[in-house]
Amino acid sequence: MKTFAQHALALSVSLALCSSAYAANFDDMDPVTLRLAHVVNEQDGFHIAATKFEELVEERTDGKVIIDIYPNASLGDERTLLEGMQIGTVDMGLITNGPVANFVEEMAVFELPFLFPSPEAAYGVLDGEIGQELLDKLSDVNLKGLAYAERGFRNLTNSERAVNTPADMDGLRIRVMENPVYTDTFRELGANAIPMAWTEALTAMQQGTIDGQENPVNVVYSFKLGETQNYMTLSRHTYAPAIFVMGMSAWNQLPEEAQAVLEEAAQEAAEYERQVNADMEAEQLAALQEAGMEINDSPDIEAFQAAVVPVYEKYGQQFGDYLPRIQAALAE
Repeated sequence: MKTFAQHALALSVSLALCSSAYAANFDDMDPVTLRLAHVVNEQDGFHIAATKFEELVEERTDGKVIIDIYPNASLGDERTLLEGMQIGTVDMGLITNGPVANFVEEMAVFELPFLFPSPEAAYGVLDGEIGQELLDKLSDVNLKGLAYAERGFRNLTNSERAVNTPADMDGLRIRVMENPVYTDTFRELGANAIPMAWTEALTAMQQGTIDGQENPVNVVYSFKLGETQNYMTLSRHTYAPAIFVMGMSAWNQLPEEAQAVLEEAAQEAAEYERQVNADMEAEQLAALQEAGMEINDSPDIEAFQAAVVPVYEKYGQQFGDYLPRIQAALAE
């Protein structure tokens, strides 16, 4: 398993090899500073991706495009950040797909439960024609989609009891993202689904006003949710992308050469984050278990899949032809 330091060394070598090819294009460019915001802490995969993006962009533009990172929701929650990008008060962000889907409904197709059987299957769709089409649709709402990083496969945690089947979720108060597909999914599973921003959810878990939440292992670990959540179920119920997204006004101020660097850097930073997440998950699970969290790594997935069939019946036709196209791509 590569350590974080080894990943950083590999990236620095890559930067050194690539930088000379880019620097000559930016001699005449006036410096630009872009504010990149996200809502999680500096231990999270989002910050890892944002930091790699910063390094790549600054190196490849010979320092003419500076990326200032604002973590910890310091500029607002994810919906607020997207609205800020639309009006030009925020330049760019790394945003979970769920809130982005409130601006482009078709993006919510990725939120359908148990759609992707593996990370590799998700990457094939996201990095291919379908994913690019959906990124391009963001321009209709004054946003520019650059690339798909990841939140990852989401899992259930709670403070009340072990969960092995949907019946075990009956009545649990579970925070979900502010997205109707997530809300309906957890209601079909028997939970009391409560949409709220992540910053509010952290307080609600500490105060006991909600019982649990659902997020990838890296979030559970980096936010030390084991301090309030006694049980984790590796349900892997949804693969959640995250998007490097810019406001169109910030995008349009850049010359084409800089735009090209940003798109390439976003894709490379996304792929880097995916690998770091994969490398670190086993280590993080072991640490959570050692700290006292009870982890169910083999829940009754078929029972969960059966319970969410009504979600497909309700939403399957709402995303144009994207769901059948994704299913066909996965079957190839």
